[in-house]
Amino acid sequence: MAFMIDPRVAELLGHDAHLPAVDPQRFTRASLVQRFQQPPVWQPDVEVEKWYRAPDPVPASVLVPLVMRGEPSVLLTQRTTHLKKHAGQISFPGGRSEPSDPDAVATALREAQEEVGLAPSRVDVLGTLPTYTTGTGFVVTPVVGLIEPGAQELERLQLQADPSEVDEIFEVPLHFLMDPRYHQRRAFDVSGTRLEFFSMPWTSQATDKEYFIWGATAAMLRNLYRFLSA
Repeated sequence: MAFMIDPRVAELLGHDAHLPAVDPQRFTRASLVQRFQQPPVWQPDVEVEKWYRAPDPVPASVLVPLVMRGEPSVLLTQRTTHLKKHAGQISFPGGRSEPSDPDAVATALREAQEEVGLAPSRVDVLGTLPTYTTGTGFVVTPVVGLIEPGAQELERLQLQADPSEVDEIFEVPLHFLMDPRYHQRRAFDVSGTRLEFFSMPWTSQATDKEYFIWGATAAMLRNLYRFLSA
């Protein structure tokens, strides 16, 4: 069941400034590889959206692409406004599983290639995070992978968005997303039920455009924060 809301006007409950940011030393390739090879004991903050009502959940995957620049970043997309689900929202490349996909990783890599033109060979898959069930009925497996930018990709990766699904491809500094000072807790009421969600609004210094990251994408980033900070 989907709700038409503007998350920007939802009640702001507060930030999580009391939590520590992830140490930037954990953003190196060696540290990230070790973290996935030897995962700590940890607990995700959100695994199922409270407004989940779908009787037949659909398996899906997203790629959480960490671009290994001098300052690592996370590659995200802004979806087109005409889509039936999650229109206009900030998201990871990804989508529903197909019968031809051997596993969740294959789904994420295929979808990333279809949506943003990212060749699977460019992704060094580290592993997966716990599934996240959306209110629209998708059981999403986040697949975390590293991407090394080429010599001609100092400012942005040379990708090609599928115009039928993706309006824009952009990157957000990993240190920003892994700092709870910028994790907003918000809430709105639906039929007397109070529903809370995370948001992580980020403004590009280059364009001064705000990207309002919220919902499933923000929740999965929050779970990545918990995983890297544990």
